[in-house]
Amino acid sequence: MAIDKKLYKKLFSIVAPIAFQYLTASLVTASDAFMLGFLDQDSLSASSLAGQVPFVFSLFFGSFVFGLTVLAAQYWGKGDKRSVGEILAITMRYCLLVGAVFTLACLICPRLIMHIFTSDDALITEGAKYLRMVSPQFLLSGFTQAYYGIMKVCDRAKLSSVIGSASVFVNIGLNALLIFGVWIFPRMGIRGAALATDLARVFETVVVIIVVAKGKCPKLNIKQMFKTQTKFLHKDYWKYSLPLLFNQLGWGGGVTMYSVIMGHLGSDAVAANSIASIVRSMIASFCWGIAAGVGIILGMMLGKGELEKAKKAGGSFVRASLVIGVLSGVVILALTPIVLGVIKLEPTAQHYLKYMMLFAAYYIIGNSLNSTVIGGIFPSGGDTKFGMICDSVTMWAVILPIGFFCAFVLKLPVLVVAVILTLDEFVKIPWVYKHYMKYKWVKNITKENSE
Repeated sequence: MAIDKKLYKKLFSIVAPIAFQYLTASLVTASDAFMLGFLDQDSLSASSLAGQVPFVFSLFFGSFVFGLTVLAAQYWGKGDKRSVGEILAITMRYCLLVGAVFTLACLICPRLIMHIFTSDDALITEGAKYLRMVSPQFLLSGFTQAYYGIMKVCDRAKLSSVIGSASVFVNIGLNALLIFGVWIFPRMGIRGAALATDLARVFETVVVIIVVAKGKCPKLNIKQMFKTQTKFLHKDYWKYSLPLLFNQLGWGGGVTMYSVIMGHLGSDAVAANSIASIVRSMIASFCWGIAAGVGIILGMMLGKGELEKAKKAGGSFVRASLVIGVLSGVVILALTPIVLGVIKLEPTAQHYLKYMMLFAAYYIIGNSLNSTVIGGIFPSGGDTKFGMICDSVTMWAVILPIGFFCAFVLKLPVLVVAVILTLDEFVKIPWVYKHYMKYKWVKNITKENSE
């Protein structure tokens, strides 16, 4: 019991700042929706659909940073800081490369991108304005997210949380000024929300550069960004990152397709789904923080060779994730009347929102368990392939085909389609548990760096 208390204390010290950072980041999306909702429902819906592009980008940098965490946590636990620095350089290379691709795409063809999500011309026009204006943030985010990842591994989780959270509050403040045209600022509407995001990314980039210059976290070796010195590190990085990337794209692509389905069911469905998703993401912040913290703690244990200790700790984390999931669902239910009272949508959208909040309450239970096991426990020991297969099959071979069939062939009501699209987390639980009990993740994946 004493070990568990010590374990949970360490977990909380890592999870608290990470979860707070996730929460504050979701507040930006919430403030966009809340403020744009005062303008009109189309602005809210368009920003929600256009916001899927930053979400898809987050799948890329998320997998790159996740790969960093898998490797760097074990090498940090081993005490090999040289390898940790090389892993940062590798991660930065790919984060900036993909960031540049997204920036150019949103600058050049924003309307084409919006056509993927909706056929409504008004939503396409507004969404294209948002994407063109927000395009610079992808390159800046690639830089800062790579550094946030290394800070969490190197016992600087609080620092990354402070910087990220400060950026969020800058973003929210600028939202109010630029969306509505407060004081000397012009009234920019949906483009104001995008510009606020860009300026917030500039702010956090400058702060990260200052922090690095002061020696608060590892400095980036520019030469290693272009040419990795230790070849096996680059090979191992992709060995564990590539399944994570496919997993992220498989899962995240499926989530994006949920928005595509809703986007073709009308503005009311989009508006209600966007609000329910925002609330769910805010409450899920702690669950995602748990997953990140679990991965770091177990990775350090495994890097030190404490295999049995890590195995025992994994069981404690699984049980904790179930409790947290249930509590999170209760919180969503408690927030439902408040959300319905504050957010004013069209009557049909308001009706959809009421039930989508209920769906979110039970969805988060499965999400808490699966994110901890698939996103935290398995990758801590390099077991990244199972999550890729499990998430992809569940999304693309089961839930999405059924969702498309029910929405566009059977033409079932919006709420029936919505409930079907929330079943993925529960479909995969039996397979996740079965794989967990094989303990393939209990493994030290570090190597001696003698190059």
